[in-house]
Amino acid sequence: MNVAAQKQTSKPIGLFDSGIGGLSVYLHLTEQLPFERYIYYADTLHVPYGNRDSQDIESLTLSAVKWLYERGCKLIVIACNSASAHALETARLHYPQLPIVGLVPALKPAVIASKSAHVAVLATKATLDGILLNQVIANVARPNLTKVTKYFDPNLVPWVEAGMPEDSITAQDLRQQLQWFAEQGVDQLVLGCTHYPFFKTFIQQYIVEQQLSMQVVDSGQAIAERVKQLLVSHQLLAPSISVLDNEPLSNAISVYPIDGHTQWPLVFYASKYDDNLGQLIQRLLGTRTLVLSPLIACYEP
Repeated sequence: MNVAAQKQTSKPIGLFDSGIGGLSVYLHLTEQLPFERYIYYADTLHVPYGNRDSQDIESLTLSAVKWLYERGCKLIVIACNSASAHALETARLHYPQLPIVGLVPALKPAVIASKSAHVAVLATKATLDGILLNQVIANVARPNLTKVTKYFDPNLVPWVEAGMPEDSITAQDLRQQLQWFAEQGVDQLVLGCTHYPFFKTFIQQYIVEQQLSMQVVDSGQAIAERVKQLLVSHQLLAPSISVLDNEPLSNAISVYPIDGHTQWPLVFYASKYDDNLGQLIQRLLGTRTLVLSPLIACYEP
């Protein structure tokens, strides 16, 4: 690999979310693409996006994409369902040379897998009302005569960020909602917000305990596969870090062995940062990924 090509492939992948929910997508990416560098930008100053109008979401998203682009990202993942629903196509028009991947709830595979012809989508109001999800309903669910039940609970995201206490009212409401879904014949449950995969285990345990005929669908793996396809097709896939061992690297970045691999630590930026945010990031990522506090920076747009 020549120096110019190596310089391109060693550029980071950018991830953007209104908050920290997109870290669930980051975890899927690191599983499939462990040698890539990642920059994450959380617009915590303006979170949540789900209750904002379309024009506001689009403006905030374009600002975030612009910031990541200016930091040299070779590909950007809009790791936010609400932002993708209202700004993905506009972002692609603004940066036609840049691969941009957006999120849409994994409704299509759920419809295909459903035997009861009834699926449910848990998501924010902005995602449930957005064009991307409703296009899938019109183009996939209706032709397959599949009913789609939409569900939004504004307490789910704060519950995740509070550590998902199982004795909370939100946890009990979620259990009751799962029971209701089962009674209505829902056999595929789509997690349509990036925060929600963090309580996927909680849902699956309840489904097993209650012997419910329901599967949980998370779009994170499909997003990671799509990112990998784009990196390969654009010849931007990073080589193993060992190839770069003799190259001068930024002093701000270190590499550490994790689960037998050498992996870059995540570089995290937030438009509003405090110690509670840092603790939350550490709790959600656990030991699978290192987040070094010197690299957690505050960026005010």
